[in-house]
Amino acid sequence: MGLLLKYYKVSIVDAQFSMNGSSGNDMKDSEEQVEVVNEKGEVIGLAPRAEVHSNPSLMHRVVHVLVFDPGGRLLLQKRSLTKDVAPGKWDTSVGGHVGIGEALALAAARETEEELGISDCEMEYLYSYIHRGRNETELVSTYRCIYRGDISFNKNEIDAVRFWSLEEIWSAMGKGMLSPHFEDEFRTYRGHTPRTSGP
Repeated sequence: MGLLLKYYKVSIVDAQFSMNGSSGNDMKDSEEQVEVVNEKGEVIGLAPRAEVHSNPSLMHRVVHVLVFDPGGRLLLQKRSLTKDVAPGKWDTSVGGHVGIGEALALAAARETEEELGISDCEMEYLYSYIHRGRNETELVSTYRCIYRGDISFNKNEIDAVRFWSLEEIWSAMGKGMLSPHFEDEFRTYRGHTPRTSGP
């Protein structure tokens, strides 16, 4: 681990400049830098996105947003068949990497707008947990919002979206319809006692 971090550690200021500069928008996924963190969420280095997706020792931060309708149904997105991970599976409403130096709540709001076209949904922080997959390790921070309105999802990454009752989701668990990561998320959510009333 020490050797890996020594190899990947670079200046965060330089990385921010390269991502926000004129050439940043042309950066390929394999070249995009992602913060590597410890179990406390403290940044200990940077690594290319492709590397954190193939090396479980490089834990990185992601945000999930659970989007509910006022009736308590949960929005799921069907991942594009072109995705490398869980193609065609139903997945968490919103999920994505936290940018370098980006606040978690801002990352959640940004990803929600980018993926679903929703910009007016008040975020409520729920919990954080570590998801350990075969190829990667994520420090997940989960938010919730309740939304009533139109959804204009990103058709380059998502094939469909729809609201599911929690009972429907339970009945689909373990049957290959849902992504393994979402099943982990849903079990975590059901084991969590919300601090305020809601879905």
